[in-house]
Parts: sequence; structure tokens; C-alpha cells
Amino acid sequence: MKRHTGWFRTLVWGIIIGSAIWLGSYTASRVAAVAKDAYDSIEVFTNVLTLVQRNYVDPVTTRQLIEGAITGMLAALDPHSAYLPPESYKELQVDTRGTFGGLGIEITLRNNVLTVVSPIEDTPAYRAGIKPGDQIIKIDEEFTKDMPLTEAVRRMRGAPGTKVRLTIRREGSMKPIELTLTREIIKIQSVKARLLEKGYAYVRITQFQERTDDDLQKALAKLEQDNGAPLSGLILDLRNNPGGLLTQAIKVADEFIDSGLVVYTDGRLESQKQKYFAHKQGSHTDFPMIVLVNSGSASASEIVAGALQDHRRALVLGTQTFGKGSVQTILPLEENSAIRLTTARYYTPNGRSIQATGITPDIVLENPPTLAAAGGPAAPRIREENLPRHLRAPRERPETNIEEEEGTEEQPSLPEAIQVREGELGRDPQLDRALELLKSWNVFKTVVAGRTQ
Repeated sequence: MKRHTGWFRTLVWGIIIGSAIWLGSYTASRVAAVAKDAYDSIEVFTNVLTLVQRNYVDPVTTRQLIEGAITGMLAALDPHSAYLPPESYKELQVDTRGTFGGLGIEITLRNNVLTVVSPIEDTPAYRAGIKPGDQIIKIDEEFTKDMPLTEAVRRMRGAPGTKVRLTIRREGSMKPIELTLTREIIKIQSVKARLLEKGYAYVRITQFQERTDDDLQKALAKLEQDNGAPLSGLILDLRNNPGGLLTQAIKVADEFIDSGLVVYTDGRLESQKQKYFAHKQGSHTDFPMIVLVNSGSASASEIVAGALQDHRRALVLGTQTFGKGSVQTILPLEENSAIRLTTARYYTPNGRSIQATGITPDIVLENPPTLAAAGGPAAPRIREENLPRHLRAPRERPETNIEEEEGTEEQPSLPEAIQVREGELGRDPQLDRALELLKSWNVFKTVVAGRTQ
């Protein structure tokens, strides 16, 4: 029996050692294969580099070629990953502070054509009548076909008082439109607020920058002061808001939600799997809300709209949003340059991916296009799904829960469906409809409360 047991143990150890040797050699061969593929690709790259430097019609530096290769490599991934040379990196840092010299225009690349997402309110571009969907085909005398986005931004920015000429192609126009704009210091007032009438307030956020949450808190306090009583309803306007800082989007949503998940991100690395929660302190939850969105509402705007919608804190009214649900991380490089790399996707509290889908409003209502009055067609809607190489929405969503571990209190919410009368609408039917809904909800509450007494 002992001899049999010893023989058996010897056999088992032989199998274990043999398996370890086989696994080690297999792993080593896999690593070697990967290394060989990488080496072969790098060898092709260096060969091309040498051929270009040796044969190109004009002398070209290694630095130029390397930067061009990096730009192309990142552009091949998705529309939002990019190489940021020192000037562009500096401009990005300036953007988040909300002050820079330029025209005030949000742009993207669509089919390698520079396309307007939205002009920023109260800027030269806005006053000149530039519209979402306009294609900028020339900046001064330079055609923009295949021009990198960062280069286009650099050319349109400049010292206040200097001029730049844009040639624009607009759907419905027979010939290109030429506009000469004077650059200004663009100081973006990210929060604008006013009382629509007694008890009902309107807050517009143009983009999410460093001071947005502080400005929102001041605006809400002033609205209540001007009203002389707590608000009966609030309209939060995120239309044509291209996004901005994630931290500010979370803080803005936190102003109106007193607990639970605001947004979470999911990527390949553990560090890219983050959850962000609301806090009770300072929350404004004692009045109903409606959020206005459209195809120009992107990124941080979609995070806020999605959070308020999932928590049933607000009704969302308007049209389908842009659908930018990806996280970009700025990774600094040497010599003050950086890369902007897509590293994760955003998800709403209920686990909905924003990427390439956007936020679907509870009430779909389009505003008449500005061009309709002049007899022209509407400007084409540009959304994330229209951009080449955009990330696809994931087939499966990471599991999460809208509540924190200790649970979340029930949020005051609007009814899920309200019948709205068709009638005379003003210049902004979406805003008119939102105000009508808020009034209807308060009338509904009053009637129900009276019946229960």
C-alpha cells in the first residue's frame, strides 16, 4: 500500500511539474509572439520614417513625423482621442477656466469636415448667426478639409480685436457664406437665471466649467429672494450645452438629488470603474423640475439629465441628446504636451449607457428651426453616432444600483405622463410647454390634496 501510494504521488507530481513546464513554455511562446508582432510593426514604422526622410520632396524633421504619427494613431481610435501639442494643451487648460480669446464656437469633425456643434451664447459666433450643422470649409485662406481639430481651434483663437474670416457651407444655401468675425475675450457665463413668473424660475447652464456649481447656488438663492417665497417649479435648460467638467456635472446634479447614485464610469482598469453619489446637505428637492435638452446637449449635460430622469426628480423635455457617453483622460507628456485618451464609458444611475444613444426625453417636442421662418430647411442634426469611428454602445451594462447601501429616500417627482393641450405657442415652444407642465403639476397636486382632506 505504501509503495502504491508513493508511486501515485510520484505520478501526480510528475503531471504537476510537466503541466507547469508546458504552461510556462506556452505563456513564453505567447509573449514571444506578441513581442514579435510589436517588433515587426515598429520595424515597418521605422522603415517608413527613414524612407520619408530620405525621399520626401522637402526636408522634414523626425519630430514632425513622430508627432504626425501620434496624431494619426489617436485619430484612428475615436473622435475624442487626440494628441495635444503644447499650445493645444495650454488652450485646454484655459477652456476649463471659462476665459479665452476667440470666437465662441463649439466644433467637431464630421467626415473630416469641420462642423459646428453649437455657438456659445453672447459671443461673436453667436451674434454672426452661425448655426449648429454649419460646415466651416475655410479659415481665412486655409481649407479645413482633413485639418486636425486642435489646429482649427488654434487658427480661430487669437488676440482680442483681431479678425478672422470663415467660409461656411450651410444646407439649403446655394453658395458658401463668408463671415468676418472679430475675436473677443470669451468670458463664458455658465449660469443664467430669471423668474418666468411668480413662483416659476428658469436656469440655463451654457457649459460646465470650474465655477458652475458655485454660480448655480448663487442663482438659486437669488431666485428665491426675488420670488419672496420658495419656488413652485424650476426649468433647467441644458440645450446646446456641449458639456465640460465631470466634477461640475456631478455637483450640479447633487444640487437637486439628496441621495443615491449620480453617475458611474466603467473601463478596462479598476481605476476607471468609479461611482459618484449625491449628498443630502444643501439639496433643493422641494419643487418639481423640467430639464430641456436637444441634440446639442452633450457629455456633462447628458449626465445631469440622465441622473435627474433616473431618480424621477425631473421630466426631460425636448429632443434626443448628442450621445457622448465616453470619458476622456488627459495624460501629460514631456515638453508640456499631452494626449487626450478615451478611457471609460458613462452610465446613468439605472445603468443606461449614454454613448452613441444619448438621453431620450420623457416628452419629445421639437422647436421650430430658426431657418424655417426664412423658408429654408432645418440644419442637419449632428450626434455622436454620426461621427466616424465613434465608440459603440456596449451590449451589456455593468451591474449597479441606483441606491447607496443605506438606501435612498423617495424623490418628489412629476407624474410619468401628462396630457398637454395643443395651443398658441410663443417663440420658444419647448420653454412654453415646460412652464405649462409645471403649472399643471401644481394644479394636479392641489386638487389631489384637497380631495384627500
